[in-house]
Amino acid sequence: MRKILIVGAGQCGLLLGHGLLRAGGYEVTILSARTADEIRQARPTSTQVMFGPALEIERTYDLDQWADETPAIGGLHLTVATPPSGDRLDIFGTLDRPAGSTDQRVKMAAWLELFEERGGILHTMGVSTRDLDAITESGRYDLVVVAAGRSELTALFDPDPTRSPHTRPQRALAAAYVHGINRDPDTDVLPNVAFTLLPGLGELILIPALTTTGPCDILFWEAVPGGPLDVFDDHPAPAEHLRRAVGLIRDYTPWLYQRCSNLTLTDPRATLAGRYTPTVRHAIGELSSGGLVLGAADVTISNDPIAAQGANTAARCAAAYLTAVLDHGTATFDRDWMTATFERFWTDTGQHVTAWTNQMLQQPEHLQRVLRAATSHPEVANHLVNGFAHPSDLGWLMTPEAADHYLSQIAPSTTAPVANSR
Repeated sequence: MRKILIVGAGQCGLLLGHGLLRAGGYEVTILSARTADEIRQARPTSTQVMFGPALEIERTYDLDQWADETPAIGGLHLTVATPPSGDRLDIFGTLDRPAGSTDQRVKMAAWLELFEERGGILHTMGVSTRDLDAITESGRYDLVVVAAGRSELTALFDPDPTRSPHTRPQRALAAAYVHGINRDPDTDVLPNVAFTLLPGLGELILIPALTTTGPCDILFWEAVPGGPLDVFDDHPAPAEHLRRAVGLIRDYTPWLYQRCSNLTLTDPRATLAGRYTPTVRHAIGELSSGGLVLGAADVTISNDPIAAQGANTAARCAAAYLTAVLDHGTATFDRDWMTATFERFWTDTGQHVTAWTNQMLQQPEHLQRVLRAATSHPEVANHLVNGFAHPSDLGWLMTPEAADHYLSQIAPSTTAPVANSR
C-alpha cells in the first residue's frame, strides 16, 4: 500500500486526503496544526465563495455537507463608483449554477473529523522545515505534499518571478462575519454577492455565508495600501473592527449604509485583518537531506482574494493532484513527476486564475469598458460573472484587443472607460 503524507488541513489538503481514501489502496496521513475543536473556536481564516465547479468536486467526495444550510448565491451585483459623489454604475449578473460560502471553521473542522472516521491517519502538530527534513529522510512516505500555505514551510518554495508580477501587497484585507445585513433592494437575484469597486481606493464585498452560528454575511473590505480605507493594520478588537468597517460604508458607500447600519458580529472572534504579497512559487521544495516535497494550492499559487479564487483553486488543485497520483500507479513520485503535475495544473487552472485576479487588482481601461457595456447588455454581465466560476473562459477579457473585439460584436458603442484606473 502506497503511503502519502499531506502537511496542512485546509481546503486542498483535506480534499486530497479524502479523495485518496475514497480511491482506496493508499495509507493517507494528514498533519494538522490544530484540532477540529481548535479550528471551530478560532478566528476565521478566510473569506470564500465556492462556485459551481469547485462545489462539484466536494460533492464527488461526499463532502458537500452544508448545501441545505449555506445560502445559495444566485449572482453578483457589481457597482463601480467614484466616492463621495460621481457616477455610479450597477451591473447585475446571474450565475449559471449557484455558488456558496461556508466558513472554513465549520467546514475544515468537520472534514478533519470525518477524515479519521473514514480511515485516515491524523496527527495534530506544527511542522518545521527540520521536521519535514527528518520525515523525508526516513523514507516512510512515497510522497509528501505540502498544503500549508500560511506556514513557514512556504520558504522551501522559491518565488517564480516570471509568474509573479507583484513585489508587495496589493490590498490590505479586513473581514467580519456579521448578522443583520438587509436584502439587496435593487435586484431579484437573491441572495447575491454585492461587489463595489471604488477605483483608486479599494473594494467592498458583501458575501452571504454560513458560519458557526448559522447563516450570516461577510463584510469584506479590500483597501489600496496607504489609502483612506486602510484602517485595520493595528488589528483592532472585533467590536472596534466592526465599528470602523461600518463607518467606511457610511462614508464611502452611503447607498449601502441602510443595508448595514444595524450589524452584530456572529461570534466573539468573527474578524480578521492582514495583508500579503500575491506570489506564484516553484512547486518543488528541496530539503537539506535531498528529499523533495510537492507544494499545493496557496503554497504555490497565492493570489489576492479580490476575485474569490483561493478556495476554488485549492479544490481544483486537489482534484488535479489526485488524478496525477492515481494515474501514476506504482511508479516513483520523482522530480519529473512533480514538475509535470504542477505544470499541468498551472496550464489548466493556475495561469487563468492568476491573470483574472491581476485584472481585478489593476482594473485596466479595457476592463472598465467591459463593465460599462455590462450595465446595459445582460449577456455581457452574465458572461463576466460566470467567469468567476470558469476563469479559463475569460480569454476575451485578458487584453485590450480581445476585449475590444468582443465588445465590437456585442456592444459596439461602448468606447469610454467608466472611471480612471489607479
